Amino acid sequence: MKKEVKDTIIVELGEKLKQYPHFYLVDVTGLNAENTSKLRRKCFKSEIKMVVVKNTLLHKAFEASDVDFSPLYDALKGNTAVLFTETANNPARLLKEYTKEGIPALKAAYAEEGFFVGADKLEELASLKSKNEVIADIVALLQSPVKNVVSALQSGANTIHGVLKTLGERAE
Repeated sequence: MKKEVKDTIIVELGEKLKQYPHFYLVDVTGLNAENTSKLRRKCFKSEIKMVVVKNTLLHKAFEASDVDFSPLYDALKGNTAVLFTETANNPARLLKEYTKEGIPALKAAYAEEGFFVGADKLEELASLKSKNEVIADIVALLQSPVKNVVSALQSGANTIHGVLKTLGERAE
């Protein structure tokens, strides 16, 4: 491969590292062409960008990045595919389907600004909540006291007497 081509690939990987906030390094050793195509289709349906890369080029892209990816350097061995995603737990959920076969196996991940190294971190990554899920949980928690007040107002037919009676009968 010519140096110009390598430089182009490194720049493209660097752009993807900036574009996507989360990525997984996956060992695809042992996947044949048919299974690789199936995995790519599943990734596409889950809004995951799968790129098979040379470890040396990915290492150089890591070094050129603003973020210190040094904890991931040891995972750059064997055949590596990078799964880029906007949602931190999507690739982990996809990879859990393959855990029985062991292929593809998680090498490492960068999700929610943290490093997860090793296949044993797959369960932890799958249980991560996305930003939208956390926001939905917070909104639900904030709405519950409001719902209690509204139900208290409605139970007394919108009268002060009814509200006072309901609050007086409520056990503390």
